[in-house]
Amino acid sequence: MIEFKNVSKVYPGGFTALKDINLTIHEGEFIAIIGRSGAGKSTLIRTINKMIDINEGTLTVKGKNVSQLNGKDLRKFRRNIGMIFQQFNLVDRTTVIKNVLAGFVPDLNMFQRIFGIYPRESKLKALEALRQVDILDKAYNRADQLSGGQQQRVALARTLAQSPDIILADEPVASLDPVTATQVMDYFTKINREQNIAILINIHHVDLALDYATRVIGIKDGVIVYDGPADKVDKDVLKNIYGEKLNEIELNDVEIKDDESVEEVIDEVALNENKEDTNEGL
Repeated sequence: MIEFKNVSKVYPGGFTALKDINLTIHEGEFIAIIGRSGAGKSTLIRTINKMIDINEGTLTVKGKNVSQLNGKDLRKFRRNIGMIFQQFNLVDRTTVIKNVLAGFVPDLNMFQRIFGIYPRESKLKALEALRQVDILDKAYNRADQLSGGQQQRVALARTLAQSPDIILADEPVASLDPVTATQVMDYFTKINREQNIAILINIHHVDLALDYATRVIGIKDGVIVYDGPADKVDKDVLKNIYGEKLNEIELNDVEIKDDESVEEVIDEVALNENKEDTNEGL
């Protein structure tokens, strides 16, 4: 469905965000992408819908070479790929239903755009999408009257209304409290299982990544250092991904192989760092 072949991305100024990425993503997978800030997680996700262009290699999505898409073809291609951001990207002063309908604006003629006239079919799709994320009762409320978790569900409904094959989520729960973040992740799981939509989430909360995803991709300095089942992520995998920054990742009570919790792994890394600092001072 999605295939990276020797893909690299170098930003102006020389920073290399992705290095020789080879990766295949199949229909209906739920994948969490983890790694330190600046590791290349967001870049990886945003190359899939060509928000970011690659410099080298080949990236294909459902048989289409993404680098060759432009103009009308690119807009049509993006309609099948939903994108969820941390900031929700809603128009606060308008209603929930109008925010969801905004995804249909490219289909409208000039008269319809000016007067905000949407076909009945579009309205039905928008309402059904709101129902799927249990926020249909807020359809005619203003977006700024909703909580952060509710606003993220509206953003998810806006994506669902477009009937995507793929949903890309860039830190979708980073600004939410732990309880609300779990609720939002529950909806991603529901959508993935019931509609077989491939979901790729860039996430700092490793506990959520391991709880919800079936596959985890770990990136370090633009290189994939782990790609495998979530239940195979152990202390060595995390150390390889995060290194000395392991104590900075978002975790709660995730249990790691051999009955060792992630907190114990963090303590172990911190202890080793303290020993190194002490030795350097001698």
